[in-house]
Amino acid sequence: MNSIRQVPSRVKTKRTETNLGAEREHFDKQQLSSISKAINSNEAPVKEKHARRIILGTHREKGAFTFWSYALGLPLSSNSILSWKFCHVVHKVLRDGHHNSLQDCMRHHSNIVETGQLWGNLHDRYGQLVALYAKLLCTKMEFHVKHSEIRANLEVTDEVLERVAGTDINNVFQLTVEVFDYLDTELRLAETVIRQLNTSIAISTLTSGQCRLSPLIQVIQDCSHLYHFTVKLLFKLHACLPADTLQGHRDRFHDQFHSLKTFFNKARDMMYFKRLIQIPKLPESPPNFLHAASLAKHARPVVVIPDEDEPEQVDDEDDDPEPLINVSDVTVPSMAVPQQFDIFDQTFGPANGGFDDRDIQIENLKRDLELLRTDLERVKGEAQRYITQLKSQINSLEAELEEQRVQKQRALVENEQLRMELEATRRRNAEHESVQATFGEAETRAQATEQRYNKLKEKHTELVSSHAELLRKSADTVKMLSATQQTQEEVERTKQQLAFEVDRIKQDADMKLEEQKFEMEKLKREFEEKKAEVERVKGTLQSNEKVGEQQTRSMSALQAEKERLMHSVSEKEAALSALRHAAQLQQSSLQQERERSTRELGELQGRLQEKSSREEQLQQKLLEEQFSLLQGTVSEAESIIQDAVAKLDDPLHIRCTSSPDYLVSRADATLGSIDKVKRGHSDYLTNMGDVGGLLRALTQFSHLAADTIINGSATAHMAPTDHADRLTENCRGCATHSLQFLKDLKSKASLQRADPASIRIVVQKILRLGEELRPKGVDVRQDELGDLVDKEMAATSAAIEEAVRRIDEMMNQARKDTSGVKLEVNERILYSCTDLMKAIHLLVLTSTDLQKEIVEGGRGAATIKEFYARNSRWTEGLISASKAVGWGATQMVESADKVVLHTGKYEELIVCSHEIAASTAQLVASSKVKADRNSTKLTALQQASRRVNEMAANVVASTKTGQENLEDKDTMDFSGMSLIKLKMEEMESQVKVLELENQLGNERLRLGELRKKHYDIAGVPAAGLSEGNGLAPSSASEPSSPKPSKPSIMRKPALAQKPNLPPKNMFR
Repeated sequence: MNSIRQVPSRVKTKRTETNLGAEREHFDKQQLSSISKAINSNEAPVKEKHARRIILGTHREKGAFTFWSYALGLPLSSNSILSWKFCHVVHKVLRDGHHNSLQDCMRHHSNIVETGQLWGNLHDRYGQLVALYAKLLCTKMEFHVKHSEIRANLEVTDEVLERVAGTDINNVFQLTVEVFDYLDTELRLAETVIRQLNTSIAISTLTSGQCRLSPLIQVIQDCSHLYHFTVKLLFKLHACLPADTLQGHRDRFHDQFHSLKTFFNKARDMMYFKRLIQIPKLPESPPNFLHAASLAKHARPVVVIPDEDEPEQVDDEDDDPEPLINVSDVTVPSMAVPQQFDIFDQTFGPANGGFDDRDIQIENLKRDLELLRTDLERVKGEAQRYITQLKSQINSLEAELEEQRVQKQRALVENEQLRMELEATRRRNAEHESVQATFGEAETRAQATEQRYNKLKEKHTELVSSHAELLRKSADTVKMLSATQQTQEEVERTKQQLAFEVDRIKQDADMKLEEQKFEMEKLKREFEEKKAEVERVKGTLQSNEKVGEQQTRSMSALQAEKERLMHSVSEKEAALSALRHAAQLQQSSLQQERERSTRELGELQGRLQEKSSREEQLQQKLLEEQFSLLQGTVSEAESIIQDAVAKLDDPLHIRCTSSPDYLVSRADATLGSIDKVKRGHSDYLTNMGDVGGLLRALTQFSHLAADTIINGSATAHMAPTDHADRLTENCRGCATHSLQFLKDLKSKASLQRADPASIRIVVQKILRLGEELRPKGVDVRQDELGDLVDKEMAATSAAIEEAVRRIDEMMNQARKDTSGVKLEVNERILYSCTDLMKAIHLLVLTSTDLQKEIVEGGRGAATIKEFYARNSRWTEGLISASKAVGWGATQMVESADKVVLHTGKYEELIVCSHEIAASTAQLVASSKVKADRNSTKLTALQQASRRVNEMAANVVASTKTGQENLEDKDTMDFSGMSLIKLKMEEMESQVKVLELENQLGNERLRLGELRKKHYDIAGVPAAGLSEGNGLAPSSASEPSSPKPSKPSIMRKPALAQKPNLPPKNMFR
């Protein structure tokens, strides 16, 4: 009997552990089910009921540990839609979950970053969205971890924002930048989602479109708060910092304002958002931060989520929805108790002969508990409705308070305007007698303004007192709301205590049978006490309802107060109109003021005459100073030109040389500066008070004239004797006329007759001499250039066709005369040469088509021959390139013939391939100079050029391969040599290496000299040859190029214009 009594105690311990484990298992199972159904690969929006269960789970366990333990196992890297829904659920958990969820999410910050980087590197529509969403979540977590006082849902008051910003302006500046970055990430995500919807067939009524649009609800909620934060912070910054410093902030805010307004307007037009969210409207224009009064016009945008429950769809796979009030700790054990009693009865038999009174009592307690639970739910619903009513009353009070603030600000603005009108009226009293008629009205307006200001000041005081009263009433309302919340918390605590007592009752029911009756009576007494406590809670709620009625009455009193204030404002306006009428009667008193103003006007006229005489003296002094500046500039210009003339006879200058092209460019620039000097001289004669234009022109003219004189002398050192004498004489004449012109400018007597025409004549002579000294091209008349181009292109094409024919003949002959490896090598070489010739022929045809397009596009109304004559330099280059291509093709055929007949060298064929590639590059460059960049024929020509280069490379490769196959390489066997013999052979080999290296160096020097001579004969300077052969340039001429260069006035002189002195050791 004693052993039977001890069994229930052991069963009780096991039952408690089983109940706790079952409860945790049920919670984990429900969370896992919600997470798996909310985050899946279906292209449909996340269901609200699944997200709500996940959020309730974070509040139940005071964090997001369970959520992340399941979320880390999701295959985020395998599906972009799955990652998109994961980011959406994390955003919801951060906004609406428990406040500890932020720290739990921050621990997995790296996982979110890796997910965003992974999908950002892939070309996937959802992948781009996931990358932007991951960046948004990281920015959101970092911001709220740094500023922990601002909750993740951004619902904070202005006082909290002020406290976070602090008084240090640097902290305010930094916080503003962080809020800007925060809002940028939100807007970037929204713009990308809407842009994808606009470029795809998805619309907001389809699940594919709703899958992308559903996270924008949270984005809209965040953006409304962030916009309010930026406005508040920018007004605070403008109150402490100058406006120029914050120009960048204003520009950035304007861009974000227009982007946010566009986003809100587009979202407001979508059917998907109309039933889920009420999007606020932004003002037409952004706030004016330069005007502090604009802050009163700013209204905080409020996003409203309608209180409409999402219809729960019947789903066989869904778990039972979790209730908002957690009573699982009551229901689960009560369901487990009968099952455990059945096991006990099966093991030990039923107590009291199969009938137990405890079962009846437990059933009664269950029914009472269900009744209490129903009452609690009803009480909670009533409390929630009451809280909603109080919140709506508070919102209306805040709206009334904001309206009073606007009226107060409007009165201040009107007061400021009246002050400005008063100042303007006082300034008008000092004007001429013609405006004296308005003095009376101005004085009247000033007095009326003063009185109006006093009235408005009194009105402002009344508004401030009413504002303070409204603030006190709002504080009382907030206190009542807090009392209501405390009552709700007491109800929750009562529910928890009831649950605990029921647990304890169930545990006591398993005690010994002899103590059961006594314990049952005790439970009944406690049950009665709890019922009485619930009755007390009901009474408290009734008292709260009475308080709500009092609030309603206070609201009606506030409305009456508002009407009284409006009536007072109308009375004040009537009083102001009466004061205006009274002020008009005082106009006659201003007659004396007019007489006094007349006397003051006479005094002012006397002062004005004195001021005029003083200004004439200052003007005369200014003219003298301007002329002294002109004399100083002229003296400096004379010294520059005299220095240039002195260099003509300087022995060191004899070694300086210059090109005729550079001399021509200097002379052209000098002629332009002479025109500027002439205009500046005429402008100065017209207005003696402005000498700036003439000074600038003289400075430029002196430097350019000196430059022309020096370069003319340097060019004469390389010119024939006749041209050199004339050029030197004209340079001296240029200096003489320039000094005479400057001398005329220094004297007021000769200033009028100073004329630079003689200088222009001499410079033009220098220009013509420079053009005569330029290197001459091919001696062909310009009217024959057009025909010559066509002839050369036709000759080139014919030469290529003849080359192809000869290669075919050589191919047939090689097949008859050779066989084996030699035949294979000859065929490979000839095939590659044939392919090269075909590529060159295609290049010539393409170049001809492009040439025709250039001529047709650039000649205009002129003929083709006139176009070629007008662009003679380009035409000559085109002819030269065409000749080079034809000659290269002919040489290629001859070299290939010699190689096949074993009378030539393979190196000749390789060199011919290189020469053909260079000639085609020259032809392409000549055609590309005047071609349109977007021309399709230019693109075809470039492709043909690349084809020629590839075929030339094939010829070189075929030649080298054939050479390696045909050459016999003797095996080097040194086994029979002694040590002395090997040493002698080694020395002989070194001697041969040195001889060959010496020959290679000599041949390279010879190649360099040949190239220099070739370019000299062709009329091209050799300054650019140093890169190819390692030789220093021997000419001081500038390299010519088909590309357009900068104007000569913008370029520095060539280095060769400095004295070219020999080394010191040459004088010894």
